[in-house]
Amino acid sequence: MNALNDFFVKTAEVVWGPFLLIPLLLGTGLVLTIRLRGVQFRKLWPALRLGLITRHDPGASEGDISQYQALTTALAATVGVGNIAGVATAIYFGGPGALFWMWITGLVGMASKYSEAFLGVKYRRVDARGEQNGGPQHYLVRAIPNRFGLILSLMFAVFAVLASFGIGNMTQANTVATQLDDTFGVPTWTSGVVMAVLAGAVLLGGIKSIGKVTAGFVPAMILLYVGAGILVLAINIGEVPSAFALVFSDAFTGTAATGGFIGSVFMVALRYGVARGIFSNESGMGSAAIAAAAAQTTHPVRQGLVSMTQTFIDTIIVVTFTGMVIITTGAWTTGERGATMTSTAFETGLGGEWGGWIVAVSVVFFAFSTILGWSYYGERCLERLVGSRGVLPYRAVFVVVVFIGATTELEVVWNFSDVMNGLMALPNLIGLLVLSGMIARETKAYLDRDPYLLGENRTLDKPDSV
Repeated sequence: MNALNDFFVKTAEVVWGPFLLIPLLLGTGLVLTIRLRGVQFRKLWPALRLGLITRHDPGASEGDISQYQALTTALAATVGVGNIAGVATAIYFGGPGALFWMWITGLVGMASKYSEAFLGVKYRRVDARGEQNGGPQHYLVRAIPNRFGLILSLMFAVFAVLASFGIGNMTQANTVATQLDDTFGVPTWTSGVVMAVLAGAVLLGGIKSIGKVTAGFVPAMILLYVGAGILVLAINIGEVPSAFALVFSDAFTGTAATGGFIGSVFMVALRYGVARGIFSNESGMGSAAIAAAAAQTTHPVRQGLVSMTQTFIDTIIVVTFTGMVIITTGAWTTGERGATMTSTAFETGLGGEWGGWIVAVSVVFFAFSTILGWSYYGERCLERLVGSRGVLPYRAVFVVVVFIGATTELEVVWNFSDVMNGLMALPNLIGLLVLSGMIARETKAYLDRDPYLLGENRTLDKPDSV
């Protein structure tokens, strides 16, 4: 097992190194930001209105779930362990400066998230069950109709299926079980059984069932966690300015919680900030496009805008609160890591064990929602590889793996997840670069003619000229 873990550690260092995924991830987001003329900044407010206030796109006829449900399903898959344990891990290894690189990954990643959701809707198709089916496993081969597109499509599907058992399953289940054991003394096997049963019950209903469940509790779980974070920062308001200053100054120097060489160079802060940033918001990975493809929307641009707000909520809001709570309370200097560091930060900030209880409850909801969202992603990608006959066996295996993840030591799985995350992002990012010109042209053509998105009036009806 040690040899396998060492292999994944070394592979992750290459995949997430300075010559492969980090420049490709940031570069793709920057290229798309420029070509789309900063759409994530120009259209953020109407996108938030459309996704969170309106929730349904009037006139939309095709799709299995509402735009809001597609957003909450994607949020369910992304607002997970990465927002609690991932942020703490990034700061542990890379110091406070890692939070800066998580922000950068999120800001440029919003353009990537917009683009992949746009493509997911544009190239979706109705499958044999009468449901909308889309995502990188489909749009890479349909938008790039040659052998190169086919190879990219198959690569994404294979790595996404593997990643669904890592980032989307075992790491989440293990974090829940460990947190409940540490905080409340709940045996890990009990947590595993309960999570497996609940996941199985929801997964039987497919995307419509997942959409209804996530639409109900995803907003509540985010408000609970962010509300606690606001309270901590209000109590420690005097430390907030210096905490922000520390984030910016350490972004280019690196000062790990453990001190020493591990966090003493700029590349460590950069690597862990970007790696944990994408682990948290999944921008560029292509996964959220699978949920976006199921949305009821009148045009791919509208769903792309709604989907990009997911990265804003995940990284600019939730991740920021986690990071600032950890830094302002000094928990990042304790030598703890992962969810334990975050629990210590909330306990310190709120002055009692109940801060840790809030983190424990948040971990349960965040991680379980991620399990639901990623089950759908993995299912759709396996269906791309073997057809609909693979759906039910996949669901059964996925549920069993939830229990295994809850009751097993998972250092090797965390490193495996880092590798799979990177490898599934690779073909998608290449595809986004190839298709960036078309995405930019069609986006401009639509935005120039939609009065709601232009801000000329507040009607949501699709204009006749579009």
